[in-house]
Amino acid sequence: MEWIDALSELKRSGQPGVLVTILGSAGSAPRKSGSKMLVTEEKSFDTVGGGHLEFLLIERARELMASDQQEPVMEHFPLGPRLGQCCGGSVSVMLEPIAGCHFHIALFGAGHIGKALIHVLTPLNCRITWIDNRAELFPQTTPENVTCILSEQPDEEVADLPENAFILVVTHNHQLDYGIAEQALKRSDTGWLGVIGSETKASRFRKRLEHKGFNPKRIEQMRCPVGLNEVGGREPAEIAIAIAAEILAVRNGSRDSLVRKREGIPWQTLKTLINDHHQA
Repeated sequence: MEWIDALSELKRSGQPGVLVTILGSAGSAPRKSGSKMLVTEEKSFDTVGGGHLEFLLIERARELMASDQQEPVMEHFPLGPRLGQCCGGSVSVMLEPIAGCHFHIALFGAGHIGKALIHVLTPLNCRITWIDNRAELFPQTTPENVTCILSEQPDEEVADLPENAFILVVTHNHQLDYGIAEQALKRSDTGWLGVIGSETKASRFRKRLEHKGFNPKRIEQMRCPVGLNEVGGREPAEIAIAIAAEILAVRNGSRDSLVRKREGIPWQTLKTLINDHHQA
C-alpha cells in the first residue's frame, strides 16, 4: 500500500501516525526530495530509502507517537558508515505527527435525519460508524471518517462498538430504536446515548426499561428526546443541528448546562388533567 492510500485508511480508522518526508538531500542519497513514508504504531507504508536510516526514522516516529507529540519535527542525517549507508551524502527529514481520534460516534439510521447528521458531524474530529439494515440508503461515497455497516440486526452491532462511544439512534422503527437503546444501556462504558423521538416515546421506553430491571439512574442516561430545544425547527437539517449541538455540549464538558428537550407537564398529561377538571 502506498503512503497516500495508507493515510486515507488511517484517517478512516482514527489511529495515530507520523508522515515522514525527505525535505532535501546533499550528495548521494537513496531517495529524492519529496519521498514519503507513513508510520503507524505497528506498520510502515512506502519507503524513504530503506536501510538503517529508515529503521531509525520508524523508531523516531514511534517515539513521537508515544510522547503524544503534535508539532512537526525536522532532523538531519549524514549517510555515513555510522548509519550503515554508503551513499556518502546527507538528508533532511520532516516528521509530521497525525493525531489519533478517540471521539467515536455510532449513528444508527440512514434515513433523512441520519443523512443530515452525517453532513453536520463529519467535519468534526471524530470517527463515525453508520449502521442501517437498508443497503439502498447508504450513499455510494462517504467522507473518510465514516464507516458504513449494513446489518440485518443493527442492535447486535452495539456490542462491537469501542468504549466511550457516543451512540445516536435515529432509525425508522421504534422497536429497533428500543432494542439499540437497551443494548447500549447494558454496557457500562457507553459515553452517551441519544434517541430521537417524542416525550410519549421516551416515557414508553423508560417504562419498558424499568420493567426489564434497569436502574433508574441508568435509564436517565438515555437522552430522549435528543437535541437542544433552543435550536428549534422540524426540518432534517435543523434537527441534525440541534442533536449535534447537544453532542458537542456533552463532549466539551457542558453536560450540566443542557436544557431538557421538554420541560413541565407533557401535553398528554395536561390534556387528561383538563378533561378531568371539566368533568368535575
